[in-house]
Amino acid sequence: MNVCRSPKTALEFEQYYQLRWTILRQPWGQALGSERDSLEQESIHRMIFDENDKVIAVGRLEKSSQFSGQIRFMAVSFAAQGQGLGQQIIEALEHQAQKLGITEITLNAREDAVGFYQKLGYNLQGFSHLLFDEIKHFVMSKDLSHAHEHQQLASTALQDVWHETIPLSKAMNIKISYFDGKELITHCDGGFNKNLHNTMFAGSIYTLATLSGWGWVYLQLQQQQLKGDIVLAKANIKYHAPITGIGYAKVLAESVSGDFTRLTKGKNARINLTVHLYSGEDIAATFTGSYAVLAPKP
Repeated sequence: MNVCRSPKTALEFEQYYQLRWTILRQPWGQALGSERDSLEQESIHRMIFDENDKVIAVGRLEKSSQFSGQIRFMAVSFAAQGQGLGQQIIEALEHQAQKLGITEITLNAREDAVGFYQKLGYNLQGFSHLLFDEIKHFVMSKDLSHAHEHQQLASTALQDVWHETIPLSKAMNIKISYFDGKELITHCDGGFNKNLHNTMFAGSIYTLATLSGWGWVYLQLQQQQLKGDIVLAKANIKYHAPITGIGYAKVLAESVSGDFTRLTKGKNARINLTVHLYSGEDIAATFTGSYAVLAPKP
């Protein structure tokens, strides 16, 4: 049975790049290494393994702005072509794009692949470039809606609270791109939040993490129809690596502990959680926060 996921080890990344080179570069006499570029670490990667753990298809998604992205380096092994693997990679990358807040996705299709992408809903925009002086490429684009499991109304209500009460959140353009009750993903304007090194400003990382944790607690209160004032009681952040490109934050239900039901007894609640900040698929910062939820006074 085929498995589609991101590469996890150095060996898997080598296999991933090897297939890229074999399909997209080697036939035109390009050197090994030409299949990579400077955006690898800030991108989303997907690969398909067959039942023998052999890599048979790959593709990459990169964020080009807060709400736009591009799919590149699509490749399927010669032996596995015609089995729907390209479509599987595209669907996996599109789902990740939706979760990261991308509303328009583009790609440069080789001439013989234009029909394939049109069947998947991509619109032909026109000629792009000529690769290796012989391979015609055409720009194609597709509008994306939110993932179907995303709770849009609740997320929009929280965004409105942030932007109306915390001016910095509006200036940073903090948005909720995905919330399904178990996972919360937020992001902000990459250009506005860059420092002089062209990486995400540490203060912006901390702000995005703090509000993501606060937002998780807020959304859980809404879902459980509970009330209480949320206050950050304690926090710590560790910066592991610079965030290049467009960073995002993620809270997962399994990282959260605490008892909301105390509020039903008129008692304060304490919720502890972890927020991870990402550059591509790598964790660049880890925020641990303890939020007090103050029960309404009778």
